[in-house]
Amino acid sequence: MIQGSSTSLQTSCHWRQVLATAITDPTELWQRLGLPAELLPAARQAAELFSLRVTEPYLARIRHGDPTDPLLRQVLPVSSELIDKEGFTANPVGDLEAMSIPGLLHKYAGRALLLATAACGIHCRYCFRRTFPYTEANPSRNDWAEALAHIQADTSISEVILSGGDPLSLSDQRLAQLAKKLARIPQLRRLRLHTRLPVVVPSRVDDALCEWLAASPLQTVMVLHINHPNEIDAAVEQACSRLRGTGTTLLNQAVLLAGVNDDIDTQTRLSERLFEAGVLPYYLHQLDRVQGAAHFEVADETARRLQQQLRQRLPGYLVPKLVREQAGADSKQPL
Repeated sequence: MIQGSSTSLQTSCHWRQVLATAITDPTELWQRLGLPAELLPAARQAAELFSLRVTEPYLARIRHGDPTDPLLRQVLPVSSELIDKEGFTANPVGDLEAMSIPGLLHKYAGRALLLATAACGIHCRYCFRRTFPYTEANPSRNDWAEALAHIQADTSISEVILSGGDPLSLSDQRLAQLAKKLARIPQLRRLRLHTRLPVVVPSRVDDALCEWLAASPLQTVMVLHINHPNEIDAAVEQACSRLRGTGTTLLNQAVLLAGVNDDIDTQTRLSERLFEAGVLPYYLHQLDRVQGAAHFEVADETARRLQQQLRQRLPGYLVPKLVREQAGADSKQPL
């Protein structure tokens, strides 16, 4: 067990409290942000299908009274979610077919993905796992034993990805124990975590997290999920600085979203703000076509034009790869 100082224990309590007090009631969100009352009934309906969840640190970055705010649009339940659209499904990227055993996905050569938890700090309305059957796909039910045995038996796997939900929703004790077990598997070289918590709860990056990341014999990579430059404030920058201090490589994976970041100025500022925070733009994803998210879709032609404009404005290392995840494909598909 990681022994934390009194300061780290206080920080740990703080991030847990932030998660525990996240806003989950549309009425409270409306009151806090002064949103138009006529939008509330539809929001309540949409939140019954996929619950609302937004943390206080993220809420503080949203403009009051503006339902078009790009951060609010990512978490705001709306009537468009209630409309079924052809081509939008409950399993848009083939996760269910890629499960070798419950909670372990093996889509691409050399990598396996563990669905470490169903919990998230925030519920993004375009989430491609918004309908995923987490209860049935729980790899931790036997303390990861089956998943770890499966990974060890496949000597082609050199990297394990912790996803979810959000793996940083788990305690550092639990994560450190899992990381130690993974490090004992001879062929593993890298541990990757996909997370939004350093963005929506920056205090999650505490002493205990940094201690086990720095101590891991595996190379650690953290892929953040930041879609708009306004998501990066001083607290997020500090969290990224602490993570880099552990030797962890920081990448960003954004989703192209209509009304959020589908213009060249926003994409340019996003890449620049990421790099200022020590995070390298990695992927710009076309939307995964999950039920309820059709209103976020951006045409491929628009996406390609945006990337070409980014190439003209920015050095190559600040231009994310424009990709789509396609069920059954052996890699992300470039556009």
